[in-house]
Amino acid sequence: MIRPGTPQDARFLRDMLRHAYYWRTGAEDETGLHPMRYVENWGRRGDAAVIALDDGFPVGAAWYRLFKESAPGYGFVDEATPELSMAVVPRRRGHGFGGERMDALLARARADGYSAISLSVAKDSPAVQLYERYGFARVDERDGAITVTATWPDGLVTKSRLADPGTA
Repeated sequence: MIRPGTPQDARFLRDMLRHAYYWRTGAEDETGLHPMRYVENWGRRGDAAVIALDDGFPVGAAWYRLFKESAPGYGFVDEATPELSMAVVPRRRGHGFGGERMDALLARARADGYSAISLSVAKDSPAVQLYERYGFARVDERDGAITVTATWPDGLVTKSRLADPGTA
């Protein structure tokens, strides 16, 4: 089951961030960009998240955030494109939560009016296959990581727009 994230999920998002960025070795990043920028002051304009639940307990999350060019994220493309992060607790990896979270968050991004979304991922991460299935295309590669983006056409009708009877 997937539910929308709220500002009260900030602590869980911090936990998920650790799984997302330290999945291989647990080592801190040496680029000078601190990963906590992806969740600090969670709930600001442009933040959105979905939380995956298993038996009522949170087991994964996907979220996006807008960054400024002066303080970019790892997968920064431009100030109008939110950057996606996602993770699942290790014991639940490979159980289909990635697709559910991706579907829900991409639908949210479309409903929020974004025409693209980006992310950065280690070239050898198992998640690369998930992103490729969702049509993410490589736009940059450096230091063992790739930046990818997914775009969709303007005017795409989403479930949330269809559910609003006031929308033509």
